Amino acid sequence: MKKIILSCLLILTFCFFLHAQDKQAILKVLETQRIAWNKGDIDAYMQGYWKSDSLLFVGKSAPTYGWQTTLDHYKKGYPDKAAMGFLTFDILKVELLDKTNAFILGGWHLKREKDAPGGYFTLWLKKIGGEWKIVCDHTS
Repeated sequence: MKKIILSCLLILTFCFFLHAQDKQAILKVLETQRIAWNKGDIDAYMQGYWKSDSLLFVGKSAPTYGWQTTLDHYKKGYPDKAAMGFLTFDILKVELLDKTNAFILGGWHLKREKDAPGGYFTLWLKKIGGEWKIVCDHTS
């Protein structure tokens, strides 16, 4: 009986450790994006997204599909560093749904010379090839 209890405790400890590691890795994706954005580097910012035609981005206008389409959208909407401003995130929730899927709810804020837009986002991330990638982004 002692061996069974000890085994269960070890398994729970291991699962907790993996859970914490995944949360840290997910938050690192967002922090890496934020740093790239604030350097004015949209190409580096896009590395957090799944490089696939199936990437889904939902913004103000309509849903769009594809990594390249999303990159083009960002470059059109934010043509230079001044338009990009300084980005901050407020992460409200990180929920691991299973070993390879996670949900994030957060707020975004831009500080620019003449304005300070902001809104909210929900992200679906998948662990693909051992890396967490955004597969669906709904930003308002």
